[in-house]
Amino acid sequence: MAAGSEATTPVILAAGAGGEEGEHVKPFTPEKAKEIIMSLQQPAIFCNMVFDWPARHWNAKYLSEVLHGKRIRFRMGMKSMSTVPQFETTCSYVEATLEEFLTWNCDQSSISGPFRDYDHSKFWAYADYKYFVSLFEDKTDIFQDVKWSDFGFPERNGQESTLWIGSLGAHTPCHLDSYGCNLVFQVQGRKRWHLFPPEDTPFLYPTRIPYEESSVFSKINVVNPDLKRFPQFQKAQRHMVTLSPGQVLFVPRHWWHYVESIDPVTVSINSWIELEEDHLARVEEAITRMLVCALKTAENPQNTRAWLNPTEVEETSHAVNCCYLNAAVSAFFDRCRTSKVVEIQAPRTDGERMKKEELNVYSHMEVGQTGSQNLTTGTGKPEAASPFGPDLVPVAQRSEEPPSERGGIFGSDGKDFVDKDGEHFGKLHCAKRQQIMNSEKAIKEQIASNATTAPSQTFISTDDLLDCLVNPQVTRIVAQLLIQGRSL
Repeated sequence: MAAGSEATTPVILAAGAGGEEGEHVKPFTPEKAKEIIMSLQQPAIFCNMVFDWPARHWNAKYLSEVLHGKRIRFRMGMKSMSTVPQFETTCSYVEATLEEFLTWNCDQSSISGPFRDYDHSKFWAYADYKYFVSLFEDKTDIFQDVKWSDFGFPERNGQESTLWIGSLGAHTPCHLDSYGCNLVFQVQGRKRWHLFPPEDTPFLYPTRIPYEESSVFSKINVVNPDLKRFPQFQKAQRHMVTLSPGQVLFVPRHWWHYVESIDPVTVSINSWIELEEDHLARVEEAITRMLVCALKTAENPQNTRAWLNPTEVEETSHAVNCCYLNAAVSAFFDRCRTSKVVEIQAPRTDGERMKKEELNVYSHMEVGQTGSQNLTTGTGKPEAASPFGPDLVPVAQRSEEPPSERGGIFGSDGKDFVDKDGEHFGKLHCAKRQQIMNSEKAIKEQIASNATTAPSQTFISTDDLLDCLVNPQVTRIVAQLLIQGRSL
């Protein structure tokens, strides 16, 4: 399936379209919503679930009044269509109030103040990753305006949430989150989401530079890909949806996503839901941190800004990173001791519903197992009824058409194999062996693509080496070998 092909965005019924709040009945109980979230393996949009949330009124104007002139950090990016992603390390930053942001966003180019150097027609602004506990530190009552309890998480509210406020064109580069799954409530304006399933990882050319804990970035600008340098991207299965106010998007674990604001002002609230698989993922991330920091610091001790994401504020010394690794391993074994058997959520192929499988960590963990990606349920059992309907809409894959090399809001906008992470060893069917060969070929082509921009074919940079050493498939194996060795 071509990554740049077109499809019709699914029609989604917006919440609260008419009548009083009391007339609405939520389509899912908290228990049912949580069951869906913990089992669904594809992105979907919940409708008619937040019409009574006080936070539905949190537009930028309202928030500017609540925050009373509090200065927050905006990331400034270019409204351009380069084939190179705009990583946070390449952006500039502005400390400003929401009032100042709204004034600048009205295209008052002659204004003074923090945005004076940024032409509104050429730049976008994004106040992203703003944790409620820091933003509203003296107004904790506001946490109750966000009610994730409606989705089956009774202790979760704004205290475990982050706020995102952006202008037209503001976006996050394509990445996957190492931990948890994601719930995103759209409050104001619309955002367009480009999503890719976990099995597309080799086609998205993953990199850990810039380094940010829990974020694996893609080297590709997915709305304007350089297909000559990254030809395997054409095999990626792009899913797209436009998220509108009143809707909540569910993003399953390890789904890649690129998110862009397509209205003049957008406001979103999200919360990452912890999963059982996160215990092993934290070991993998600690290994990644040690390798990246050691090699990149040795390369240039004075210039961490070039490779360390601005969101990373913790010390990066080897001693500190050793503590991180030991803490992650200890936490993993603590979890094993308290539960003895770890429940693994395993997706089924061909869109089938998944079920929970029990895996004894000590006696059954083998090299190549991957948590949620390595176990599949049998096909002989009847499939559960689909949860989809007018109030839970699956995010559609783009239909197959000739790919376009331009996309996003400033331009127009296959499943060749399924390689579940971790199924690279052990007994496999012939078809699966062929899938692995295809995956290995994609990784080799990814590495080869890096060499095309080097001064010579024999030059290997630190980043080239890191892309191999901290490839998610590699760190997963290392983490499992480490756990396996300590459990003997």
